[in-house]
Amino acid sequence: MAESFVVARDGLTYIFRLRRGVRFHNGEPFTARDVIATFTRDRDKDYGHPHPEYYADIDEITAPDPYTVVFHLARVDAAFLSLLALGDSVILPADLPQDIKSHPVGTGPFEFAEWKLGDHLTLTRFPGYYREGIPQLDEVTFRFIPDSAAALAALLSGDVDIDARVPAEIALGVRDNPAIETVTGPKNLVQILAINNARAPFDDLRVRQAIAYALDRDEIIQGSMFGYGTPIGTHLTPASPYYVDLTGLYPHDPAKARALLAAAGYPGGFSTTLTLPQNYEIHVRTGEIIADQLSRVGIETKIELVDWGQWLSRVYHQADYDLTVIGHIGKLDPGLMLVGYGKERPDYYFRRGYDNPTLDDLLARGMVTLDEEARKEIYAQAEEIITRDVVNYFVQDPDQIFLLKKGLSGFNLYPIYLINVTELSWPSS
Repeated sequence: MAESFVVARDGLTYIFRLRRGVRFHNGEPFTARDVIATFTRDRDKDYGHPHPEYYADIDEITAPDPYTVVFHLARVDAAFLSLLALGDSVILPADLPQDIKSHPVGTGPFEFAEWKLGDHLTLTRFPGYYREGIPQLDEVTFRFIPDSAAALAALLSGDVDIDARVPAEIALGVRDNPAIETVTGPKNLVQILAINNARAPFDDLRVRQAIAYALDRDEIIQGSMFGYGTPIGTHLTPASPYYVDLTGLYPHDPAKARALLAAAGYPGGFSTTLTLPQNYEIHVRTGEIIADQLSRVGIETKIELVDWGQWLSRVYHQADYDLTVIGHIGKLDPGLMLVGYGKERPDYYFRRGYDNPTLDDLLARGMVTLDEEARKEIYAQAEEIITRDVVNYFVQDPDQIFLLKKGLSGFNLYPIYLINVTELSWPSS
């Protein structure tokens, strides 16, 4: 909602010029007052925002006029602009409606119409949207169909027009259907094999390196996503300009894996447990292939399926696991993605037992360095340390796959968890 912005040389002041003529769905004008009120609430730990720490560096927010907002930071935060672009930072009216939770109000092209829990969400065209001629559709309904086969049947029968984020095998089944268009692209999801560095034998770098040499990303991607995925070698994806391709650092080499295990004192291999969240089919499939690949070098891997609540409690919060497969949603800024490897998170589930002062220093410098090229060099070094030390093993960025009814235009796929219906249209509209 800003037309332009300026960042002071010292990185402590951000000046935003707001777009004029924008209105909320309740008819109220969008001004600097709404911006200040929103971030004042978001910073308040009692307000209930899920991440008030995102705004901890804000010292003061001022408004010289109704369409200018100035953020004054207490310290340099190179990720600040990225934080403002998150969905967590959406601007709400200064005077929050009493029913804001059940009837949200924003400034977008569609406004809330109806929400039936577990069934559907309906949005209608907002006639006061600032972009002329947008949107072209009068109404959009999101139907919640948890069963993939039922969702496909609804698409084929004409009950729905878009089948969102479908499993790869579903997409393969309709790739020759002339009435269906398949749209794929990176999800910007970092799928990892998390390794508990605090537990033996994974506290030995040679064992972690053996795991890296034992695994074959191409086979994993083909088996888990039928080829709909991109191999990655760091805790970033190619969607990030900071990504460094380190997939070749540990090429698939079972013989070298066995030699490293022997050097670490495990000539006959060892047994371990791979804990998987059963509600994520892609992670279960990936885990099954990984277990098979590890067994080929002598690491007998038992698969333990747990529900999501157990995974969060045991693995994420208590780090009670040997190995696990999970995905981390990509963020715009590398510092936000790699923070779990730094000294601020010593007990983070995939960092426990690992310590590298050089990495800590790089990550700290990255968060206060504003020069883009200097930041790229800092994070390139950080990525190489993380990958070389096999803190975790980085598997893939799986594709997101959408099936569209032919004739629907204006669909844009973004590497974020967003379905943008702003410019959708039918030929007749």
